[in-house]
Amino acid sequence: MPVTRKVRRDHTEVSCCLKYVIFGSNVIFWLIGLLVLAIGFWAWSEKDTFSNLSRLANVALDPAFLLILVGLMTFVIGFTGCVGALRENSCLLAAYAIFLAIILLLEMTAGILGFIFKDWIKAQATGGFQAFIVHYREDPDQQNLIDWIQEDWLQCCGIEGPKDWDKNNYFNCSSREVGSREACGVPFSCCKPKPNEIIKNKQCGYDVRKPGYSTERHIFERGCLRTGEEWLEANLVVVCGVAVGLAITQILGICFAQNLRADIFAQKAKWH
Repeated sequence: MPVTRKVRRDHTEVSCCLKYVIFGSNVIFWLIGLLVLAIGFWAWSEKDTFSNLSRLANVALDPAFLLILVGLMTFVIGFTGCVGALRENSCLLAAYAIFLAIILLLEMTAGILGFIFKDWIKAQATGGFQAFIVHYREDPDQQNLIDWIQEDWLQCCGIEGPKDWDKNNYFNCSSREVGSREACGVPFSCCKPKPNEIIKNKQCGYDVRKPGYSTERHIFERGCLRTGEEWLEANLVVVCGVAVGLAITQILGICFAQNLRADIFAQKAKWH
C-alpha cells in the first residue's frame, strides 16, 4: 500500500481583512487629499499668488493656503496607509501610525489649551476676523468666507456689530470723499433675507450706517463673535461628538496599523 505524504501548507500570518480595511479606507483619504490639494492650488493660481509674492504676507489667513495644507496632510497620510498596507511595508505603516498619533496629540492639546485659555482664543479669533474685514475686497476667498459666516452660518454682521466695517477702506464713512458708493455701508451678507427673495440685492447694505438713517434697518445688528459663542454653546454636544468620533477613528487607525505590522513581523519570522 503506497504511503501518502501530507504536505503542510504554510499559511500567511497577515490578516487579509485587516490589510484591505486599511488599504480601502486610506484610498478614500488619499483621493480626498489629492482633490483638496488640487482645489487649493487652483485657488492660488486664480488669485495670481505665485507671481505676486506680496500676497504671502497674510498666508496664514488665506483659505486657499489652508486647503493646500489640509490636502497635503491628508494626501501624505492616505498614501502611507494605503501603500503601506498594500505592499505590507512595515516602515510606511509605522509612519502612518506616527502621523495619526501626532495629529491626535495636537488635537487633544488644542482642545485642552482652548478650554484653559478661552480669552486668548477669543482674542485670536477677533484679530483674525478683523484682518478679514480689512482685506475684504482684496482676497476673493476671504470675501466669500466672511460672507458665508455672516449670511448663512451665524447671521451676524462685523465682530461686535455693523460699526466694525468702518475698519475697511471701502465701507469707512470717510470714503465718501473719494467717491466710494459703499461708504458708511456694510456688505450684502449683513442684510436680513427678505421673504420670497429669489435674487439677493447686492446693494442692500448701502448707507445703513449713515447718521440720521431713518429707514428701518434690514441688517443683522449682532456681532459674529458673540453669535459664534452662542452657536458653540448650543451645539456643544454635537461638536464634542464629532471630536470624539474623529479621535476614535484615529485611534482605530493606529491600532490597525500596529496589528498589521505585528502580523508582518510574525510572517517574516517564519521565513527565517
